[in-house]
Amino acid sequence: MPSPESPLIIALDYPSLDAALCMADRLDPRRCRVKVGKELFTRSGPDVLEALHGRGFEVFLDLKFHDIPNTVAGAVQAAAEQGVWMVNVHAGGGRRMMEAASECLKRHGLHTHLIAVTVLTSMERVDLAEIGLDIEPLEQVERLARLAQQSGMAGVVSSARESARVRELCGDDFLKVTPGIRPSFAGVGDQRRVLTPADAMAAGSTHLVIGRPVTQADDPMAALEAIERELID
Repeated sequence: MPSPESPLIIALDYPSLDAALCMADRLDPRRCRVKVGKELFTRSGPDVLEALHGRGFEVFLDLKFHDIPNTVAGAVQAAAEQGVWMVNVHAGGGRRMMEAASECLKRHGLHTHLIAVTVLTSMERVDLAEIGLDIEPLEQVERLARLAQQSGMAGVVSSARESARVRELCGDDFLKVTPGIRPSFAGVGDQRRVLTPADAMAAGSTHLVIGRPVTQADDPMAALEAIERELID
């Protein structure tokens, strides 16, 4: 089955393998990729990756590794060897951690996209201040995006509101994977720095992570098609 041209990544944020696969079976792997996060992977393990790959989906394994360099490099290698399309680490783990992970993939001839999380989309300046960073989220995103690129990352996770600046700093080819996307027909939810799909792509995002607006819709494919129309219009 050919890889999707779409920038859409649907977040399978479910507590069980059965629930995640029920949703996957309502989606078209030619029209989107899917994301597996911490809860689903912790409960289901590699079985969920095997099942999704068997259905033709490319998978973004969103575990945000953050540990000492050797540990993260080994975890990234394990993810890549299971065939995931993309995996991520926390840029806050620093240069040596990111370089170790990137070099491990190269050394083993693994081509999984390795990206880094900058600032979580749920965080605002007051949240950064509480952990000792009394700066605007954009300033921290800029710092970590540059560091990630220098450390061999293929891109970053960041808010759509920072995508334009990341594109200026790191170029068009540097991946900008954007959660916190809310189509015009959906509410904001618990994330703060959000944009519509069209606005995010115009700002420089290369991939859009979308969850509840699709997965909680009565007809998930109809919701996905509505998002596709927003991107075209």
